Amino acid sequence: MNGTEILSKFGFKVTKEPQSIYPFSPVYRVKNGNQDVIVKRTQGRSDSVMSYTEMLKGNGINVVTPVRLKVKNPQKIKDENFVVYPFIDGTVYSGKEQEIFEAGQLLGKIHSLSPISNTYNLLEYDVYDFNRDEVIESIDAISNHTKKANIAIDLESLQEELLESVAYQDEIQRAGLPHVATPHDYKANNLILTPDPYLIDPDNATWLPRIFDLALSLLLFHNEHKCAPARVFTSEEWETFLDGYKMYATLTEQEKVFWEKAMRHVFLDEVMWLMAEYEEDWQNPAQANLFRSLIEILLDGSDFSIG
Repeated sequence: MNGTEILSKFGFKVTKEPQSIYPFSPVYRVKNGNQDVIVKRTQGRSDSVMSYTEMLKGNGINVVTPVRLKVKNPQKIKDENFVVYPFIDGTVYSGKEQEIFEAGQLLGKIHSLSPISNTYNLLEYDVYDFNRDEVIESIDAISNHTKKANIAIDLESLQEELLESVAYQDEIQRAGLPHVATPHDYKANNLILTPDPYLIDPDNATWLPRIFDLALSLLLFHNEHKCAPARVFTSEEWETFLDGYKMYATLTEQEKVFWEKAMRHVFLDEVMWLMAEYEEDWQNPAQANLFRSLIEILLDGSDFSIG
């Protein structure tokens, strides 16, 4: 499916094939009258996502919601769902202390607005089936990538930690951790500073353990962002993020107990495949430095508690 076809379904006429502004999926910036808008793919439960984000917006959260058009928005085009959002003008995150604090505040506000059950019928997180073979296969791929990039990492220790994380899965799944409705891709490249942080990509909205979402922010907040530091948060920056977060959300003692195992599970789910799948990332010095710092957190994350 080409971009011209997608845009035409929403009533936008273009004379040549549009160029996506995002390298990994179709995201188009076009004019809707005098307004710039973004046309992008969204998940299959688009109506659920839009109901959820409308609730967030109605409660004062800076988040994009669908633009009013003469046609249905969002809509299914062939086998995929697309949505038109307003283009949000502002500046990008650069790792300043105030930006980190306000990003933590926004996530805390979002979590505080979650219902106690999945009333918006969002996708439910259920990825608790990793196995030893997947870890070993990923380590083999990472080994090949790092050799080609001439990067030395402790693959033996990394594999040992990931295999240990596989063993935690059943325990975490059975723990009955508090769940929240959340956009679940909360990182710097999905925020625009207006100057307050504004969430521009809520399309991965999911019902999942709250500390999984928090762990994802710890691990990948700086992922694929040209202006962010080429590393995870420092321990001081993480405390700053949590200071903002805890102004609105209160973590339970159970979550504090399970935090390290949850963080390791999210590494297994979100980071392992990223390191294994994209060889070109290891050739990018900034992304390679981020990967190194991620491995350091996995091997010794004692300075990154939530207590």
